[in-house]
Amino acid sequence: MTLLRNLGVDQQVALLFVIVFGLLMMATAAVVGWSLRHPEASNGATGRHLKRDLRALWTGAVLFWLAWVWGALGATLLFGIVSFLALREFITLQHTRRSDHRSLILAFFVVLPLQYLIVGTRHFDLFTVFIPVYVFFALPVVSALAGDPERFLERNAKIQWGIVVCVYGLSHAPALLLLDFPNYEGRGAFLLFFLVFVVVIAQLAQEGASRWLRRRPVARLISRSFSMRALALGALAAALAGALLYWATPFKAGQALAMAFIAAGSGTFGEFVMKALKRDAGVHHWGNRSAVTGAVGLLDRVAPLCFAAPVFFHFVRWYFHL
Repeated sequence: MTLLRNLGVDQQVALLFVIVFGLLMMATAAVVGWSLRHPEASNGATGRHLKRDLRALWTGAVLFWLAWVWGALGATLLFGIVSFLALREFITLQHTRRSDHRSLILAFFVVLPLQYLIVGTRHFDLFTVFIPVYVFFALPVVSALAGDPERFLERNAKIQWGIVVCVYGLSHAPALLLLDFPNYEGRGAFLLFFLVFVVVIAQLAQEGASRWLRRRPVARLISRSFSMRALALGALAAALAGALLYWATPFKAGQALAMAFIAAGSGTFGEFVMKALKRDAGVHHWGNRSAVTGAVGLLDRVAPLCFAAPVFFHFVRWYFHL
């Protein structure tokens, strides 16, 4: 542990990526070997789900690595692009009218870049209220000026919800890189990694627990696998994993455990909410209608982070008075 602490920041982050990509290579090799031995099982539902999760882990690791390589500014731009694609995917699965074009232009080409510009310039007080306050009131005004009252509340609510989840929620991830902790300069990448890591652990543990335990879904029409027991086990597993990672964060072990538990619970509830939105849109997963709408399943990957990032960010700022 002393040796790790004596390494420079770049050396510590580089070692982190060596470990992450090494584990992913081992997992990929194991999946490939299993697929060669059991070709029929690998082509079944379990095999497809396993390969999809592995691709998602590789994508997340590469994006995280690019965010570190490009620095805080590059990470902000990268997450801005992800927000744009996620918002586009969300909107394509909603019913909009020609009169909504002004609101959509405002969302994509004004609100989104301004939100990330505010993040990049570290105006955190404005960043936290820009979308929930100013955009929330400005968007229906722009929509009303189009002169179309049909399903006005429903149309605006969908666009506002997409902005909150895909732009506001996700923009808190690069904001973690810019927080100024005493004696923790230059190590924001570890804080972002901590968040992503515990959210992923919670999702994997929750899914495993839902298969192992007797299912008692709390909302059968939304998800047959989501239960409070599985949620608790997933959050607990993430909390323990976060406590083991405390040395890479500005937290003490107990603080890391609590922060991981909060982030994991928020991310799991976020995925559950997005499942409800998918059912309302009439799709099983966001990529089902990619040939028609351009949806490629990105929201399936980032939904937990969209909910966990703002809760984690604001709780950290409040607790440490940043």
